[in-house]
Amino acid sequence: MTPAAPALLEVSGLQMHFPVGGGFLGGRQGWIYAVDGIDFRIAPGETLGLVGESGCGKSTAARAVAQLHRPSAGSVRFKGRELTGLDGRELIAARRAMQMVFQDPYASLNPRMTAGDLIAEPLRIHHARGLLQLSGPEREARVADLMERVGLSRAFRNRFPHEFSGGQRQRIGIARALALRPELLLCDEPVSALDVSIQAQILNLFKDLQEEFGLAYLFIAHDLAVIEYISTRVAVMYLGRFAELSDAAELYRNPLHPYTQALLSAAPIPDPVIERDRKRIILAGDVPAPDQVRPGCPFYDRCWKRMDCCREQRPRLRPAGPGHEVACFLYHDPD
Repeated sequence: MTPAAPALLEVSGLQMHFPVGGGFLGGRQGWIYAVDGIDFRIAPGETLGLVGESGCGKSTAARAVAQLHRPSAGSVRFKGRELTGLDGRELIAARRAMQMVFQDPYASLNPRMTAGDLIAEPLRIHHARGLLQLSGPEREARVADLMERVGLSRAFRNRFPHEFSGGQRQRIGIARALALRPELLLCDEPVSALDVSIQAQILNLFKDLQEEFGLAYLFIAHDLAVIEYISTRVAVMYLGRFAELSDAAELYRNPLHPYTQALLSAAPIPDPVIERDRKRIILAGDVPAPDQVRPGCPFYDRCWKRMDCCREQRPRLRPAGPGHEVACFLYHDPD
């Protein structure tokens, strides 16, 4: 996406900090820095893939964008409107064009509701609040249409979640997210709980729906192959910050940050000749605790290319080529 392209979603300086410690038994008080200052934009019809190790803040970032977690700091502008100051009816109305698809297709569905009722639920809520005018027959027609669009027979309308497979349950979740005709879907690892063959079907469904409805996605995954297949651009996240942000093809062809290089080296390649000769990068140590604030680069302790300046100064995300940004002093000088 060029800087001049119109943005559907603009996120600036987003932080999500959680207090820890204290309480009834006392103990050390502090903060978990789950998301610690990220900036990104998503244009209409674009897919930004968000990848990183478990616990790096990917899901928290998506929930903060949707205001399910109220950000500690930063700006979230959707269609030019700031969301962080909205509440109640205003926030519900603004969220109509921004919906989430969750990771666990069973835990995110009410087991006491039928598939049809689950898909119709957002329509009923917005109708009750006066935000959407649809008659009962119109709602039924939209539910039937959505079920068929996501690959479910309308004859399954009265079945309960436990009567569906994992892939079918995720299709219900996608249909529910599409009920209000959103422009942006926040997809929080929507295929990680599915078998590989079913993953491919759901990913193809996402692509078909994007082409049909002009949807934009913030697509979170830890599987690099999934991110490569679905994404227009990719952001690599480490300890609540972006290590690298680039066009997808460029990132996979030319990873710059040592952490990105290590991630890609760990992903298997379906070519035995290349895989046999490929050198793996094994990272030393563990991911630091997210309640520790360090002055230098968050990746310092595990980086095999670290320099003295990396210990004292924290690199910022800066351009390293057309459509390619990296937070590393290997590519720009310290401030």
